[in-house]
Amino acid sequence: MRRERGSATLLLLAVACLVLAMTIGVADAGLALAGRLRAAAAADAAALAAAPVTFRPFGAAGSPTAEARRLATANGSVLVSCRCPIDRDWRPRTVEVVVEQRVALLGIGSIIARAASRAEFDPRALLEP
Repeated sequence: MRRERGSATLLLLAVACLVLAMTIGVADAGLALAGRLRAAAAADAAALAAAPVTFRPFGAAGSPTAEARRLATANGSVLVSCRCPIDRDWRPRTVEVVVEQRVALLGIGSIIARAASRAEFDPRALLEP
């Protein structure tokens, strides 16, 4: 009986470590998901900001890429790419942006969350009352 003394303490310590590891894993999964959603929101904002700037008669100053970068940065992300061609034509156009955001995790350091978004701008809508 004396040889088993303290084995419950070791078992309890092992269970506590397992619960702690699982808690950190679940928290990291939540942080990663939240980071992905923040990156998606930043990509959406960047695409929506860049789309009207592609239409020069609209009166927008600057470039669509600069506008997408400004909105991505304001949302804590980095603009990776912007397919935002400037066009004076009145046809609808679509812009595509990709952003990245660094997400700090509890257990394994940090990861990069990447998101892409598209936005369409129809200059003819400016003429509708």
